[in-house]
Amino acid sequence: MKSAILVFPGINRERDMARALRLASGHEPTMVWHAETSLPKGTDLVVVPGGFSYGDYLRCGAIAARAPVMAAVREFAADGGLVLGVCNGFQILCESGLLPGVLMRNAKLKFLCHDVHLRVERSDTPFTQGYNAGQVIRVPIAHGEGNYAADDETIRRLEGDGRVLYRYCAADGSIGDHSNINGAARGIAGIISERGNVLGMMPHPENHVEDIMGCTDGRGLFAGLVEHLERAA
Repeated sequence: MKSAILVFPGINRERDMARALRLASGHEPTMVWHAETSLPKGTDLVVVPGGFSYGDYLRCGAIAARAPVMAAVREFAADGGLVLGVCNGFQILCESGLLPGVLMRNAKLKFLCHDVHLRVERSDTPFTQGYNAGQVIRVPIAHGEGNYAADDETIRRLEGDGRVLYRYCAADGSIGDHSNINGAARGIAGIISERGNVLGMMPHPENHVEDIMGCTDGRGLFAGLVEHLERAA
């Protein structure tokens, strides 16, 4: 699996993501600076990692979405290439038009940094085939603007088309206000594009891939991507 990780000023999770991808695939990802106008030849997966691109000025992800490299990412996605955006990466994908909706301030206006439970809604996508549908996983969050919002028609379309892949839940998998930590519409933690090849999610699966962290629930996402790409090769 040949992966490329975008690097913007202020991004700070690129090395965490690189380690997770290296452990899953055995290959070293390529770091791609935001000023580049093309992606490395043969790229299978583009990752937009978390952090605080451009200091979160204007709106989170708004400046990064207009960086030169994003034109290449949009072209890559239009050709069916896999794109994963995590936390600030999710915000950038929304701001760039690759995903619908927007990430707003958390409902209680506080930065949140702790583990959460997610329910995997489907297991038949490249981003979830490492899990079972309905499985509950535990991964960290670290965000101040993770409150996913969109107009009613967009939410209905996302739900109707099965494009919500990850949803905040309780440890037993139940969904409700008690588990919706940031106020996101329908408890949405991660969505895919209409073609199913672009995923944006707020939690950080890359930080739960090693035993030393006390939890390895993030492994399934990366293992599923590797399996999908090896099968497609």
